[in-house]
Amino acid sequence: MTTEGEGAAAQNARRPTLDDIDRSILEVVANDGRATVADIASRAGIAASTAHARLRRLISEGTITGFHAAIDQRDLGLQLQALVGVTLRPGARQENIVAFANAIRGLPDVIQIFFVGGADDFIVHVAVPDSSALRTFVVQHLSGQPSVASTRTSIVFDYHRNRVASSFQ
Repeated sequence: MTTEGEGAAAQNARRPTLDDIDRSILEVVANDGRATVADIASRAGIAASTAHARLRRLISEGTITGFHAAIDQRDLGLQLQALVGVTLRPGARQENIVAFANAIRGLPDVIQIFFVGGADDFIVHVAVPDSSALRTFVVQHLSGQPSVASTRTSIVFDYHRNRVASSFQ
């Protein structure tokens, strides 16, 4: 069994080499995830059959990890977003990291989870109806975990996603 860190290292070792056509396709779908194969082909200057084959390969190799709709959480009744920094207790570190990530990533309030370096071990991005629900989430799902040493919560007042970070040049 590989650890999460070893899995990431193995994945990086197997990364495909991207050529200019791949980069053109990625630029199109990064800017418009709803682009049709015909649109991708036209914008990348290639045949539709080539665009389709390349797009399928980029998906199967894991370069394209998914297509997502950006939804305003407020329309779902989730009026409050927060970033919660989580620090794990020392000891059995690798097992705690994997166990915590697995326990948290499936919770419905969790939008994103980041395993980070620095003062925190994880940053958990959540969307909840109100401050009472945030408190319940932090106490029950984060602080209540035996591996968690501390949490630090920051309320999100506003959020804007610019675009996918990339260098297609």
